[in-house]
Amino acid sequence: MVQAPSRRDRLRAATTQEIIQTARRLLVTEGPEAASLRAIAREMGMTAPALYRYFGSHEDLLRHVVGDIFTDLAGYVDAAIHAAADAAPPGTDPDEVWAVKLIAAARAFRAWTLAHVPEFSLIFGSPLPGLEALHEVAVDPTIDCGYKFGRLFLDLFSELYRCRPFPIPADDQIDPSLRDQLARYRNLIGSKLPLGALQTFLRCWVLLYGTVSLEVFGHLQFALDDPAPMFELMLSDLAPLVGLESPARSR
Repeated sequence: MVQAPSRRDRLRAATTQEIIQTARRLLVTEGPEAASLRAIAREMGMTAPALYRYFGSHEDLLRHVVGDIFTDLAGYVDAAIHAAADAAPPGTDPDEVWAVKLIAAARAFRAWTLAHVPEFSLIFGSPLPGLEALHEVAVDPTIDCGYKFGRLFLDLFSELYRCRPFPIPADDQIDPSLRDQLARYRNLIGSKLPLGALQTFLRCWVLLYGTVSLEVFGHLQFALDDPAPMFELMLSDLAPLVGLESPARSR
């Protein structure tokens, strides 16, 4: 039998989450310079030294904030994936369902980003001060939560390829330098996908992330007041890469 957390553990967990949420709010509304331990403690009615009972350093707290944002994003995208699957008519072919889920995930990523521009900037823009050398941290919530978010898309892509294999380049058709990098990436994530499929996966991510980033940072305003149709065109360009017809232009 799993023992329920003690009252002390529950209080500590609640305080820890409150600290993370307070730091996140300060980061989003006032920027990194305002989210000092002293400012966070003041917002919570605590002393700065008291925060060290919950986080070993300011950088440690920031990593948990970034991890919390990744968790929110992953939860939003995951909910959209399940809603798309539930909305599929009974009897829909499984491969069609995976296709619908993949498109829903892409649209959800854009929707969350447009509603959380500061958070998007924190996790996909320039690293916060003190978080540049992530490889030096043994256990890092930023990496763990970011990996779980990325896994949502990779799992959808993998299942789509399994259900409906689409054309991919053979290993000897991939640039040797890129092939070596893809092999390292495959080992890192523990995937069994062919290298050509991973190359296609990354091409899709570049299209999705690049299009959303251009929109969210205002780099399409020189030409477009409403980039939504351009996003749908990007999905139309992406679809053939994974053997799909162009998605419906639903908004």
